[in-house]
Amino acid sequence: MVQKAYEFGATEVAIIPVKKIIVDYNLAERCKEPRCENFGLSKSCPPYVSGPAVFKSLLEKLQQAIFFKIDVPSEILYSGERREIFQLLHHIASGIENQAIKMGYPNAQGYAGGSCKKIFCHNHSECLVISKKGKCRNPQCARPSMSGFGINVSKLFEAAGWNMSAVNHGNEATKTKMTYVCGLVLIY
Repeated sequence: MVQKAYEFGATEVAIIPVKKIIVDYNLAERCKEPRCENFGLSKSCPPYVSGPAVFKSLLEKLQQAIFFKIDVPSEILYSGERREIFQLLHHIASGIENQAIKMGYPNAQGYAGGSCKKIFCHNHSECLVISKKGKCRNPQCARPSMSGFGINVSKLFEAAGWNMSAVNHGNEATKTKMTYVCGLVLIY
């Protein structure tokens, strides 16, 4: 699964013990107050996700997870190309999840950053699932947002042994400030 994550486009991948996944209820509350611009827009964001309490009880039954990230030039992450980066992130999460299922973990679940509404259905006025007008347009790749479950990403970085700070790549003439987007797949 780790090798597949790299093949799908992850920059770094780590298998982490589930006990290192910290659920912070306050992080999930930030979706509501101050209100996130994505709150209530899709089935993958609050208030339509089960939230931290259910996620925390799920973790008690598991042992391992795969945490991954994509390093991204900061200028791209804060540009019009942002959507493509988040699409890749969701594709990696769903790809790892599907690989885990093929390997005998039928309940594997992927999570990724960002709202699937903004990422995949930005040209549509509403989420079909929320409006009860149909099924998800992108079930093969849209994954729930980590924020709505209170997943503490800084603690995941610690567990993986990664530096969370933005870094510069290249020499002085070609220096590019890099940041990241990340996802998580529970294996069970």
